[in-house]
This record gives sequence, structure tokens and C-alpha cells, in this order.
Amino acid sequence: MIRSILIYPNPELKKKSAPVTVITDAVRELARDLAETMYDAPGIGLAAPQIGVHQRVIVIDVSAKDEPPQLIVAVNPVIVHAEGETYEEEGCLSVPKYAANVHRHARVVVKALDLDGVEHTWRTDDLLAIAFQHEIDHLDGILFVDHLSPLKRELFQRKARKAAEETR
Repeated sequence: MIRSILIYPNPELKKKSAPVTVITDAVRELARDLAETMYDAPGIGLAAPQIGVHQRVIVIDVSAKDEPPQLIVAVNPVIVHAEGETYEEEGCLSVPKYAANVHRHARVVVKALDLDGVEHTWRTDDLLAIAFQHEIDHLDGILFVDHLSPLKRELFQRKARKAAEETR
């Protein structure tokens, strides 16, 4: 089922998510809903808090449009190693119509469970590394705009307030 994506500055986006203790049918349904919502948006990643569910579940698919989907579902993802630096433009389904360059690690190793409770390890770089960092941040109540310099963050907040006022 396609769900509504929470939009900044919704305070729910700033809440930290709880670990999944047991992978149930409800968690599997959440992952399906996240994937459907992400593909419909369209986006390359979505975290459960972005649809108002504060559980540590993310979905990512960085495959090109002309490739078959390569969906990653990660339950309780953790970055266990990070190195290098990259500075790439990011956007977010919860922060529409805004993108900015963000400092991230160039390579990360992520461990997480799949929907059968099996642990997987991803050794990532490039876009997949950025996507994992971005989505895991959501689980901790962090948005990509929180990584901006104070000046750029203030400019963004002004723009977001103005856009919110125009939609009222």
C-alpha cells in the first residue's frame, strides 16, 4: 500500500526509531509499503519514519531506470565501518524541491537483517553508500539538511517556511 510521506518540518521526522525486536508479518508489510511508496514517489530510498513509523527499517534501490529493480530491505541497519569522503548533491522525499551538497563517507560497510532475520553485510561506495547513510540518518531523526552549514541551513529553513506559508 502506498503511504503518505511526511514533509519537513513535521516533528515526527526528528524522532529516533526503535530497533525491531522480532520480524513479524507487520514488519514485512511495512517493508512492502515502504518499497511501494518509494517506487511511486519516485525515489531511491525511504525510511520508516518518513511514513510515520518509528521502527528501524529502510528500503533502497539505486538501480538505473533501464535495469531491473534491485531492492534492498534492511532491518536494524548499522554502519560498522566508514572511510573516505564525498561531497555530493542529495535530495529527500521528505524535503521536496530542495537539494544540496552534503559531506558523507565515500565508502561504508553496513550490517542489517533481511525480512527472514538473516544478517547481511553490504560493502558499499558511490550512490549506494550515500543512500545507506541518508536512510540510516532518518532512523536517528536526522535529515540531510541537518548536515548543512549554519548559513545554508538558515537559507533552507527560510525557503521552507515561505513554501509552507504559500500552501496555507
